[in-house]
Amino acid sequence: FLCFSLFSQLGGCGILGVGIWLAVTQGNFATLSSSFPSLSAANLLIVTGTFIMIIGFVGCIGAIKENKCLLLSFFIMLLIIFLLELTVVILFFVYTDKIDKYAQRDLKKGLHLYGTDGNIGLTNAWSIIQTDFRCCGVSNYTDWFEVYNTTRVPDSCCLEFSENCGLHSPGTWWKAPCYETVKVWLQENLLAVGIFGLCTAMVQVQFNITFPILTNC
Repeated sequence: FLCFSLFSQLGGCGILGVGIWLAVTQGNFATLSSSFPSLSAANLLIVTGTFIMIIGFVGCIGAIKENKCLLLSFFIMLLIIFLLELTVVILFFVYTDKIDKYAQRDLKKGLHLYGTDGNIGLTNAWSIIQTDFRCCGVSNYTDWFEVYNTTRVPDSCCLEFSENCGLHSPGTWWKAPCYETVKVWLQENLLAVGIFGLCTAMVQVQFNITFPILTNC
Protein backbone atom coordinates (compact mmCIF):
# COMPACT_ATOMS: atom_id res chain seq x y z
CA PHE A 1 0.00 0.00 0.00
CA LEU A 2 2.80 2.40 0.96
CA CYS A 3 4.75 1.49 -2.18
CA PHE A 4 1.66 2.14 -4.33
CA SER A 5 1.17 5.54 -2.71
CA LEU A 6 4.82 6.47 -3.17
CA PHE A 7 4.70 5.35 -6.79
CA SER A 8 1.59 7.48 -7.36
CA GLN A 9 3.27 10.51 -5.82
CA LEU A 10 6.43 10.07 -7.88
CA GLY A 11 4.35 9.61 -11.02
CA GLY A 12 2.45 12.78 -10.21
CA CYS A 13 5.72 14.68 -9.76
CA GLY A 14 6.89 13.46 -13.15
CA ILE A 15 3.66 14.47 -14.92
CA LEU A 16 3.68 17.85 -13.16
CA GLY A 17 7.29 18.42 -14.20
CA VAL A 18 6.54 17.67 -17.86
CA GLY A 19 3.52 19.98 -17.74
CA ILE A 20 5.56 22.86 -16.27
CA TRP A 21 8.30 22.29 -18.84
CA LEU A 22 5.76 22.46 -21.69
CA ALA A 23 4.15 25.58 -20.21
CA VAL A 24 7.53 27.35 -19.93
CA THR A 25 9.08 26.27 -23.23
CA GLN A 26 6.11 25.84 -25.55
CA GLY A 27 3.46 28.18 -24.13
CA ASN A 28 -0.08 26.81 -24.60
CA PHE A 29 1.15 24.02 -26.84
CA ALA A 30 -1.54 21.79 -28.36
CA THR A 31 -4.36 24.24 -27.71
CA LEU A 32 -6.74 23.68 -30.62
CA SER A 33 -10.03 24.81 -29.12
CA SER A 34 -11.10 28.43 -29.32
CA SER A 35 -13.91 27.84 -26.81
CA PHE A 36 -11.57 26.29 -24.23
CA PRO A 37 -8.21 28.07 -24.59
CA SER A 38 -7.06 26.69 -21.24
CA LEU A 39 -7.48 23.14 -22.52
CA SER A 40 -3.84 22.65 -23.48
CA ALA A 41 -1.44 19.76 -23.07
CA ALA A 42 0.59 21.72 -20.51
CA ASN A 43 -2.41 22.66 -18.36
CA LEU A 44 -3.87 19.15 -18.48
CA LEU A 45 -0.56 17.64 -17.37
CA ILE A 46 -0.16 20.19 -14.57
CA VAL A 47 -3.67 19.58 -13.21
CA THR A 48 -3.36 15.79 -13.54
CA GLY A 49 0.08 15.71 -11.93
CA THR A 50 -1.01 17.92 -9.03
CA PHE A 51 -4.11 15.81 -8.38
CA ILE A 52 -2.13 12.55 -8.44
CA MET A 53 0.48 14.02 -6.08
CA ILE A 54 -2.23 15.03 -3.60
CA ILE A 55 -3.79 11.56 -3.67
CA GLY A 56 -0.41 9.88 -3.28
CA PHE A 57 0.52 12.19 -0.40
CA VAL A 58 -2.73 11.41 1.44
CA GLY A 59 -2.13 7.68 0.94
CA CYS A 60 1.47 7.86 2.15
CA ILE A 61 0.64 9.82 5.29
CA GLY A 62 -2.35 7.58 5.99
CA ALA A 63 -0.21 4.44 5.72
CA ILE A 64 2.68 5.80 7.81
CA LYS A 65 0.43 7.20 10.54
CA GLU A 66 -2.06 4.32 10.23
CA ASN A 67 -4.76 6.98 10.21
CA LYS A 68 -8.24 5.69 9.39
CA CYS A 69 -9.53 9.07 8.21
CA LEU A 70 -6.69 9.56 5.73
CA LEU A 71 -6.99 6.00 4.42
CA LEU A 72 -10.73 6.46 3.98
CA SER A 73 -10.15 9.77 2.20
CA PHE A 74 -7.68 8.04 -0.09
CA PHE A 75 -10.28 5.38 -0.89
CA ILE A 76 -12.99 7.97 -1.56
CA MET A 77 -10.76 9.94 -3.94
CA LEU A 78 -9.90 6.80 -5.89
CA LEU A 79 -13.56 5.86 -6.03
CA ILE A 80 -14.50 9.32 -7.34
CA ILE A 81 -11.84 9.08 -10.05
CA PHE A 82 -13.10 5.66 -11.12
CA LEU A 83 -16.72 6.86 -11.30
CA LEU A 84 -15.70 9.95 -13.29
CA GLU A 85 -13.79 7.80 -15.77
CA LEU A 86 -16.76 5.48 -16.15
CA THR A 87 -19.14 8.42 -16.65
CA VAL A 88 -16.92 10.03 -19.29
CA VAL A 89 -16.64 6.77 -21.26
CA ILE A 90 -20.42 6.20 -21.21
CA LEU A 91 -21.21 9.79 -22.24
CA PHE A 92 -18.62 9.64 -25.01
CA PHE A 93 -20.19 6.58 -26.63
CA VAL A 94 -23.76 7.86 -26.17
CA TYR A 95 -23.10 11.31 -27.68
CA THR A 96 -20.43 10.41 -30.26
CA ASP A 97 -22.25 12.07 -33.19
CA LYS A 98 -22.95 15.28 -31.29
CA ILE A 99 -19.37 15.41 -30.05
CA ASP A 100 -18.09 15.04 -33.64
CA LYS A 101 -20.25 17.91 -34.91
CA TYR A 102 -19.38 20.20 -32.02
CA ALA A 103 -15.66 19.38 -32.22
CA GLN A 104 -15.48 20.11 -35.96
CA ARG A 105 -17.39 23.37 -35.57
CA ASP A 106 -15.15 24.48 -32.70
CA LEU A 107 -11.96 23.53 -34.56
CA LYS A 108 -13.03 25.47 -37.65
CA LYS A 109 -13.71 28.46 -35.43
CA GLY A 110 -10.23 28.10 -33.96
CA LEU A 111 -8.63 28.22 -37.43
CA HIS A 112 -9.31 31.97 -37.49
CA LEU A 113 -6.88 32.38 -34.57
CA TYR A 114 -4.06 30.71 -36.51
CA GLY A 115 -0.97 32.91 -36.71
CA THR A 116 -2.46 35.68 -34.57
CA ASP A 117 -0.78 37.31 -31.57
CA GLY A 118 -1.11 35.37 -28.32
CA ASN A 119 -2.07 32.10 -30.05
CA ILE A 120 1.33 30.54 -30.64
CA GLY A 121 0.14 27.31 -29.03
CA LEU A 122 -2.74 26.87 -31.46
CA THR A 123 -0.52 27.83 -34.39
CA ASN A 124 2.19 25.32 -33.44
CA ALA A 125 -0.37 22.58 -32.84
CA TRP A 126 -1.98 22.96 -36.27
CA SER A 127 1.40 23.12 -37.97
CA ILE A 128 2.56 19.91 -36.29
CA ILE A 129 -0.70 18.03 -36.95
CA GLN A 130 -0.85 18.98 -40.63
CA THR A 131 2.80 18.12 -41.17
CA ASP A 132 2.84 14.82 -39.27
CA PHE A 133 -0.57 13.52 -40.42
CA ARG A 134 -0.21 14.87 -43.98
CA CYS A 135 -3.58 16.59 -43.87
CA CYS A 136 -4.98 20.08 -44.34
CA GLY A 137 -7.87 21.83 -42.61
CA VAL A 138 -10.61 20.33 -40.47
CA SER A 139 -12.92 18.98 -43.21
CA ASN A 140 -10.64 19.83 -46.19
CA TYR A 141 -8.14 22.44 -47.31
CA THR A 142 -10.92 24.88 -48.30
CA ASP A 143 -11.47 25.57 -44.58
CA TRP A 144 -8.42 27.84 -44.77
CA PHE A 145 -9.90 29.90 -47.60
CA GLU A 146 -12.36 31.45 -45.13
CA VAL A 147 -9.49 32.28 -42.77
CA TYR A 148 -7.33 34.04 -45.36
CA ASN A 149 -10.24 35.26 -47.53
CA THR A 150 -8.34 33.95 -50.51
CA THR A 151 -7.14 30.70 -52.11
CA ARG A 152 -4.37 30.04 -49.64
CA VAL A 153 -3.37 27.55 -46.93
CA PRO A 154 -0.58 27.45 -44.29
CA ASP A 155 2.79 26.23 -45.50
CA SER A 156 2.39 23.14 -43.28
CA CYS A 157 -0.26 21.90 -45.76
CA CYS A 158 2.25 21.61 -48.60
CA LEU A 159 3.40 18.28 -50.01
CA GLU A 160 6.92 19.72 -50.18
CA PHE A 161 7.55 22.47 -47.66
CA SER A 162 8.97 25.77 -48.85
CA GLU A 163 8.49 29.43 -48.01
CA ASN A 164 5.01 30.63 -49.07
CA CYS A 165 4.21 27.30 -50.70
CA GLY A 166 0.66 27.74 -49.37
CA LEU A 167 0.12 30.30 -52.13
CA HIS A 168 0.63 27.72 -54.86
CA SER A 169 -2.03 25.62 -56.58
CA PRO A 170 -4.17 23.06 -54.67
CA GLY A 171 -2.27 20.28 -56.43
CA THR A 172 0.70 20.97 -54.15
CA TRP A 173 -1.30 20.61 -50.91
CA TRP A 174 -2.39 17.66 -48.77
CA LYS A 175 -5.99 16.69 -49.55
CA ALA A 176 -6.84 14.57 -46.48
CA PRO A 177 -9.04 16.19 -43.78
CA CYS A 178 -7.23 16.44 -40.46
CA TYR A 179 -10.24 15.63 -38.29
CA GLU A 180 -11.00 12.32 -40.00
CA THR A 181 -7.32 11.44 -40.37
CA VAL A 182 -6.60 11.92 -36.67
CA LYS A 183 -9.86 10.16 -35.77
CA VAL A 184 -8.90 7.10 -37.86
CA TRP A 185 -5.45 7.07 -36.25
CA LEU A 186 -7.04 7.12 -32.79
CA GLN A 187 -9.42 4.29 -33.74
CA GLU A 188 -6.54 2.18 -35.03
CA ASN A 189 -4.71 2.67 -31.75
CA LEU A 190 -7.86 2.30 -29.65
CA LEU A 191 -7.05 -1.32 -28.80
CA ALA A 192 -3.85 -0.37 -27.00
CA VAL A 193 -5.59 2.54 -25.29
CA GLY A 194 -8.51 0.29 -24.32
CA ILE A 195 -6.22 -2.36 -22.83
CA PHE A 196 -4.37 0.29 -20.83
CA GLY A 197 -7.65 1.77 -19.62
CA LEU A 198 -9.00 -1.66 -18.66
CA CYS A 199 -5.86 -2.50 -16.69
CA THR A 200 -6.04 0.88 -14.94
CA ALA A 201 -9.70 0.34 -14.08
CA MET A 202 -8.98 -3.17 -12.73
CA VAL A 203 -6.20 -1.84 -10.52
CA GLN A 204 -8.48 0.92 -9.25
CA VAL A 205 -11.31 -1.51 -8.52
CA GLN A 206 -8.94 -3.86 -6.71
CA PHE A 207 -7.60 -1.07 -4.49
CA ASN A 208 -11.07 0.34 -3.94
CA ILE A 209 -12.13 -3.03 -2.57
CA THR A 210 -8.96 -3.64 -0.58
CA PHE A 211 -8.55 -0.25 1.08
CA PRO A 212 -11.84 -0.28 3.04
CA ILE A 213 -10.88 -3.66 4.46
CA LEU A 214 -7.46 -2.32 5.46
CA THR A 215 -9.11 0.76 6.95
CA ASN A 216 -11.43 -1.33 9.11
CA CYS A 217 -8.59 -3.60 10.19
